[in-house]
Amino acid sequence: MVKVVITGASGNVGTGLVRALAADSPDHEIVGVCRRPPEAVAPYDSVTWQVCDLAADDAPDILEDVMRGADAVVHLAWMFQPVRDGARLQRTNFKGTAAVLRAARRAGVPHVVHGSSIAAYGSAPTSTVSEEAPTTGVTGSAYGEGKSEVEAEVARFAAENPDVAVAVVRPALVAQAGASASFLALFLDPVVPRQVFGLMRRGRLRLLPLPSPLRVQLVHADDVGDAIVRILHRRARGPFNVAADALELEDLAAAAGARAVPVPVRAVKAVVSALWRLRALHMSPGWFDVGTKSPLIDTTRAREELGWAPLKTSAECAREQIGGIADATALPSPALRRDRFKTEPTAAGSRRRVRLTSP
Repeated sequence: MVKVVITGASGNVGTGLVRALAADSPDHEIVGVCRRPPEAVAPYDSVTWQVCDLAADDAPDILEDVMRGADAVVHLAWMFQPVRDGARLQRTNFKGTAAVLRAARRAGVPHVVHGSSIAAYGSAPTSTVSEEAPTTGVTGSAYGEGKSEVEAEVARFAAENPDVAVAVVRPALVAQAGASASFLALFLDPVVPRQVFGLMRRGRLRLLPLPSPLRVQLVHADDVGDAIVRILHRRARGPFNVAADALELEDLAAAAGARAVPVPVRAVKAVVSALWRLRALHMSPGWFDVGTKSPLIDTTRAREELGWAPLKTSAECAREQIGGIADATALPSPALRRDRFKTEPTAAGSRRRVRLTSP
């Protein structure tokens, strides 16, 4: 590899990939595409930045110039807000992905890697799925349905361009301390105080109510980055599940130094939905469904074909994320700051905070 173009390089997964590429070889030319480039400090100082709004009409032309001579393109950019306007999210993410694929074809890029999610699979909370499972998206989740729709477009591109190696990465919940401030802003603000996570970190929260049943997998951003680097080295094709081990309810509570208090999942969702309607919580019911209805994923293909294995367990990821949330930790990237929300008027004339753009 000589030149790798990464859309969304300043985001959560993108940051992990930037670190993995820099560790892999200092000779890689890394070009990051985003709307607001970070300052030239670690880990972003190894990247040449190109400002581009993927949803803009001129994006395909800008991207084609950036991609010319690239050995690979890794598409990680994704618009998460305004989550209350799911149709807008899907239009924007679909248009942005179409622009990336169009530019890659025109620039003659031989390898395209698309960053997807376990939310692309259908709702199956009691199942463990391989890459062959249907990607119908978590029902009712704008995020899951959007990932499903975009994956279908990527599959069409792969079928129409057999000379291009196309891979898809489907990670579980991606953790790292440096993304904790954005995690707070996307899900827990404004009603959940981060001090609760400080109690978890110090082992002072004895009981932790959790939706039951619940089984989750996490994966560290650096482990996702390592998997993508391995895909790039092998010019691999097709989908790859990427996750660490599974945590049961009690395991997740133990990672927080507490004892689990099972609460029926429907009751928890009712509370989340009520707070969402009152604008007291940024986590939508659809995001709650992603966390509780997504299947566990089988990572056999990544382990056998890429020689990949996560260096951090799901429990270690959870503990790192808890500590990061307690401190509202943010890497030096505009995409990962807690204050990256802007205010805009609601129909009633009040002000609300919404994320207008993706990294």
